[in-house]
Amino acid sequence: MLQILLSDFHWSQLLQPQFYIEHGGLWLILLVVFAETGLFAGFFLPGDSLLFVAGIYSSNLANEFIPTGNEYLDLLMLMLLISAAGIAGNTVGYWFGRKVGPAMYNWKENILFKRKYLEQAHEFYEKHGGGAIIVARFIPIVRTFAPIVAGIVSMEKKKFIFFNIVGCVAWVFSMLFAGHFLQKWILNQFGFDLKDHLEVIVIGIVLVTTAPVLIKLFGGKKKNKNEA
Repeated sequence: MLQILLSDFHWSQLLQPQFYIEHGGLWLILLVVFAETGLFAGFFLPGDSLLFVAGIYSSNLANEFIPTGNEYLDLLMLMLLISAAGIAGNTVGYWFGRKVGPAMYNWKENILFKRKYLEQAHEFYEKHGGGAIIVARFIPIVRTFAPIVAGIVSMEKKKFIFFNIVGCVAWVFSMLFAGHFLQKWILNQFGFDLKDHLEVIVIGIVLVTTAPVLIKLFGGKKKNKNEA
């Protein structure tokens, strides 16, 4: 079974939410959410789109853990489990930042680590303060490095814990419920099943969530070029 899976595997599948749902289900989703915020190398993982698609398949995923037969209980259970994974991931990132974060600015860049990501997260944190931990949850790449930066600048632990919990629950809740109820509404109103068009949906979510990062990145380059 494993040999068959590996023979058909391509690295581009790591960017496709349906890959995780089909080959790992709820447990792999928990691992991805933890890794995206707890491991700096997890910035490329599809956090937003994965949760949105998880909302579409909420009942199937919940049945892997405890079958409830109720869509609201399914969503609540998924929200609690995934939020716990995200909170744990951010906590690890915060701890990592306090211990070895400052030394990261001197690390050699490679395919998994870019100093500019750390600098962008630091700038974002300086601009938004503690609220950056909440806002960063909704911005790819930034959410991976925000807790590390919070640890680097020695953000008060109680303050971090508060913003960490609020931000993670808000992120998971919004993405899961959006996927679930949008799928339900569109199917009832138009007979259009989002499950048959996941690739288009994922592309749309990626474009929307990465727009702030792209604007900041290219806008900053343009500004620097004009100043020069």
